[in-house]
This record gives sequence, C-alpha cells and structure tokens, in this order.
Amino acid sequence: MRTPRTLLPWLALASITAGAAALRLIDLGAVRLDPFYDAAVRSMGLSWHNFFFGAYEPGGSVSIDKPPVDLWLQVGSVKLFGWGSVALKLPEALAGTAAVPLLYAALARPFGVLAGLLAALALAVLPIEVITARSDTMDAVMMLLLVLALFAAVRACESDSTAWLLAAAAALGIAFNVKLLESIVAVPGLFVLVCLGMRHKTGTRLMGRLAAAGAVYAVVALSWLGATLLFASHERPYAIGSTNGSAWNAAFVFNGSERLTGKTVEVGQPAVPVPQQTHGGRMIATSTPIAPPSPTRLLARNGQLPAKWLGWEALLALLVGAFAVAFVVRRGAGRVQRAATIGIFVWLATGLVLFSAMARLHPRYVESFTPAVAGMFGIGVACLAGLSGRARFLAMPVAALLAIPFVASVEAVADHTSDAGNVGALAPAEQRALSAYLLAHQAGARYELAAASSTSIASLIVQDQRPVLILTTYNGLPFTSVARLQTLIAQGAVRYAFLNAACPRGAPTATNAGCAPAALWIRKHGVDVSRQAGLHPGVLWRLPGVVP
Repeated sequence: MRTPRTLLPWLALASITAGAAALRLIDLGAVRLDPFYDAAVRSMGLSWHNFFFGAYEPGGSVSIDKPPVDLWLQVGSVKLFGWGSVALKLPEALAGTAAVPLLYAALARPFGVLAGLLAALALAVLPIEVITARSDTMDAVMMLLLVLALFAAVRACESDSTAWLLAAAAALGIAFNVKLLESIVAVPGLFVLVCLGMRHKTGTRLMGRLAAAGAVYAVVALSWLGATLLFASHERPYAIGSTNGSAWNAAFVFNGSERLTGKTVEVGQPAVPVPQQTHGGRMIATSTPIAPPSPTRLLARNGQLPAKWLGWEALLALLVGAFAVAFVVRRGAGRVQRAATIGIFVWLATGLVLFSAMARLHPRYVESFTPAVAGMFGIGVACLAGLSGRARFLAMPVAALLAIPFVASVEAVADHTSDAGNVGALAPAEQRALSAYLLAHQAGARYELAAASSTSIASLIVQDQRPVLILTTYNGLPFTSVARLQTLIAQGAVRYAFLNAACPRGAPTATNAGCAPAALWIRKHGVDVSRQAGLHPGVLWRLPGVVP
C-alpha cells in the first residue's frame, strides 16, 4: 500500500500534467489555423494516393514540402471527430501534453523526483511550447518523439541495453519523418549521452552498437522518402519547394540548406499578432522581420520570437546547466547522471548556437530543443538543492522564476496566439464571392480553377475540396505550360483562372508567379470577370475560348 509520502510525487506530476493539458486545450478552437497544411489534410482525406504522398490539392498534382507523417494524424483526427479547428490541432495539443510526464519519466530515475518534476513543470509552462502545441503545425509531435528518444537513451544507459538504444534511434528516425532536419538538433547531445553512459569494455563494442543505431536511424528516417521512389515519376506529386519535383530535393535543399541561409522576412501573418489589413476586399499580406542572427537574438524583446516565450528560460537553463555539469563532474556522480547531464547540456548548447546563427528562423523551429531547455533547468535546480547548508536554498528563488513563463503562457492562451503561417489565406469576403461564382459557372469542369501560385489558394481548397490546376510552384517556378493549359481548356477541364499575383515592370520573372508564361498568356487572351464575381479587378479570368 502506498503511503501519502510516496503518493505525493505522483500527485504532483498529475497536477503538472493537468495544468499542461489546460494550457494546451482551453479554447483551442479559437486559435488561427494554417491554410497551407489544412488544405493538405482536406486533400489527403479524399484518396489513399493523396494520403500517402501528402497531396496539397485534391487532384494530387503537387504535395507539401515535407513527409506527411504528422498530417496522417490530423487526417485521422478529422475522420474521427469531424472537420473542425479543434480536430485539426488535437494531435499537436495531445503531443505537447504527453511530453510533460514523459520528460519526468526520462529524468526522475537518474536524477530524482525533484529534477523530474521541475523539468516537467518547466516544459509545461514554456510559452513557445504552449503556442506551438496549440497550432496545427507538426513541431509538437516532433518534440514528443525527441523526448521519447531521450527516455530510451537514458534507459539504454541504465540497463546497458542495445534494444533501448535502437528504440532511441527509431524514435529519432520517426521525428525526422515529421519535421526533417529540424529533428537532428537533438542528435549531438543524445550521441554524447550514449557514448558516456553505456557500458563498454572496448571501443569496438561501442562502435558496433553505434553503427547499429545509425543503421536503424537511417532506415527509419529515409523510409518514406525511399518509398516514394517505388512509384513512377508520373504517379508522384510534385513536391512544393523543390526545384525538380523530388521529395528528396524538398527535404534536403528547400528544408535543409536553404533554411540556414534563407529569407529573413516571411510573407503572411507571423506568429506575433498583427492586425489584418484589407483593401477593396483583398487581403494585403503582412510580415514581421525575423530578428537577424546574433548571440542575443533569442533575447529580443519583440519580433516573431520574443524573449518571454523562450529566451529567458533558455538563458536560465544555460546558467544552471553549466553549474550542473560542473557539479556532477566534481562530485563524482554516477555514470548515467554524468552522461545525461553533459548530453542534455550539449543538446541545449546546439540549439542555442544554431538558432542564434541561422537566417530563416520561425518560432516553431525551436521545439527541437525545448526538451533540453526544460530538462537542463530541472537538473540544474535539483543540483542547487543538493548543495550543503544554506546554499541549497538558492534553488527556491530560481524555481520560482518559472512564474514568468507561466504568465506569458496564460497571456498567449488568452490572446489565441498561434505559430502557424497564413499562406494561402484569402479574405473571407473574397473567398465567399469567388467560391459562389465558380460554383455557378463550373459547367462540369474537372478543375475548380487554375491558380497562379500553388500557395495562393489554400483556404479555397479547404472550403470547396475541388482539384486546382497549379500554374507555378514555389518561387514562381512554372509547373503548367501554356500548351498544357490550352489542351485542358479545349477539353473543358478548366474554365477560370485566379491570378492574384501581378507582374510589375522590372520584376524578376523567375521568382514571380504573376510573370509565369501561363499567367501572362491568360492576361493577354482571357477575359477579366472579377467585377462580375464581386472581386477586385484583375483577379479572376475567364479562359480563352470558354463560353460564358
């Protein structure tokens, strides 16, 4: 029979988990959605082909720029609970909640109940994690998998188990299939943890284990990308963001090297609240500059990632983490404690250095090291509490500082803050008018319309669930030729085009969807019917040869 004393840690963990769930689930439906990924969820639910490839539009001609593993969960959620804002975000909210007790389980055995509870509490109230878990992007699911990998790695060191080590590698591989290279931020730290923590009489035995883990990671991580190669090229949707249609190119170039040196302004509504702007019924894209790379970037007061969301807690974790590393080394801590402390500190430092230096930083990216922030905080404060004499009381005010991120999280919940983008979101009035006009004039056409850009029409796909003929992919790269467009018009497969991107003089045609050959041909030969549809002039065009 459990005594009240032994029940207390479990009651504390249950309370922390309940609080984490409340922060992530309260008024979840009011948080803004991401039209780009929601369009994919709509399209993926229409056929197994679309489901497997992560098709962006119902016709399956193009796909999202990432493996669709997380979106599979969202498709399952909306199938179970019906289409809606809560169902779309529920997998992320549940993942963010589940990571809290799992982080406790990873740290409580090697470091004690206090470290585990403090780490769980730090993750539960970390504002950027709360915001990300309340959004319909996939980073919270990736973060849960990283915590699972940490849990398995610690168990591998405790039990000297190759099976646990391979489980950690598999979890990291699945995390790669959720958010690609973002997940590898955890790899250096977990590698150090395993090298220092597992028993090995010879270096050869350790290298063999690491080689096996590396093989498992590679197989799992590349499983979906590899599976796409089993299909003929004409069966595979064109991966948005790639330069050649390949999902591999999208994974390692668009979502890889270009993220380190990419743009510093993101078009669309950013993570911080910005008033919607409209003009003549059309949405005007707003943008917030991403703070330029610097050692103090994460401590910026404003911008897309203000310090109150992550920076202050990360700085505190760094300080107490450095103390914890020195503490476990000087005090002769056990093998697993020493390995886990140093490994998690390396994970924390990797995240801090990377996200201070990379050019294209969105707030949700830092989910790849939020477990290290929380874990290092818990371990560090627990080490402070382990000091002798009055020095141990230093831990109390440090732990109390978690009130700051808690208040910021409550504010984020109250403000319905989202980290999702607003790519492809039409103004509601514009979308209603456009949809109504097309519905009345479709005349049995296969495509609802031709869209100048693959990312300009997402919210219409979400609403109408009809195939869209994509004229250009990311950065205005031509996708549908004029000859192909003419053939489809002659077949009666498409009747209208939506051209919400202009082609101003002197504009770089290679990166402007409005300057694509098909778009220029439509403007030259088509009929502008925008006013008849109740839209701003120059937006909706009846294609040449189409009878009104």
